[in-house]
Amino acid sequence: MSPFSGSAPRTEEWRHLRFSRRSDGVATVTLARPAKLNALTFGAYADLRDLLAELSRERSVRALVLAGEGRGFCSGGDVDEIIGATLGMDTAGILDFNRMTGQVVRAIRECPFPVIAAVHGVAAGAGAVLALAADFRIADPSARFVFLFTRVGLSGGDMGAAYLLPRVVGLGHATRLLMLGEPVRAPEAQRIGLLSELAEEGEADARAAELAERLAAGPALAYAQTKALLTAELDLPLAAAVELDAATQALLMHGADYAEFHAAFTERRAPKWQGR
Repeated sequence: MSPFSGSAPRTEEWRHLRFSRRSDGVATVTLARPAKLNALTFGAYADLRDLLAELSRERSVRALVLAGEGRGFCSGGDVDEIIGATLGMDTAGILDFNRMTGQVVRAIRECPFPVIAAVHGVAAGAGAVLALAADFRIADPSARFVFLFTRVGLSGGDMGAAYLLPRVVGLGHATRLLMLGEPVRAPEAQRIGLLSELAEEGEADARAAELAERLAAGPALAYAQTKALLTAELDLPLAAAVELDAATQALLMHGADYAEFHAAFTERRAPKWQGR
């Protein structure tokens, strides 16, 4: 995403989610409708889309944790406020809504900092896809993922799920999860490659925060370019991928962090990463 902004000021208050940031570059987005298992509304989708765009332009965040308040991570789209409402929309309105949900997933994948989903309880429907789009997924053993779109009469390929999930767990597992919509508990999710880490019960948020701190203290530009290449090269032939790798490394070899590593190695000290 471009770091350049126009006349619009920074948003000081996000009404549909809770956002906090620390001086070390770690930020947290909390889905905060615990009475409804953090079910998403039109406003929550829009706030996620716009917040990620703002953070990408500012370049002040070096790692972001996506979490849910209360008993679960996210139960998906609110049945009354979204599913009920979409039944009364015309085709243009429904298309606008579905494009917006996809924009949220693209924003997670394209933002220049790592995103860590801390999952406890249920991650269902759109909640499961938000976690899937993150760079890291850390879950409690009792957490469960449910890609339940077919169970409400819709395609399992919602919000990019049919693109992302086979690339994370393979086509066979993705077909089963997206077709049948059955819950997958965290131990199985780890076995099939959906999880980055299986935490101790109740520790997913803490482990996600620890990973965010580690990433925020590291070479931010190197992480940003690695994330960009992981996304860009999913559909490239090998020749194009290695050429893109070569161009990226050539740019980073002129960066301050590359020189800092050599200086730190020579002086037998830890590098002081600048993120540039």
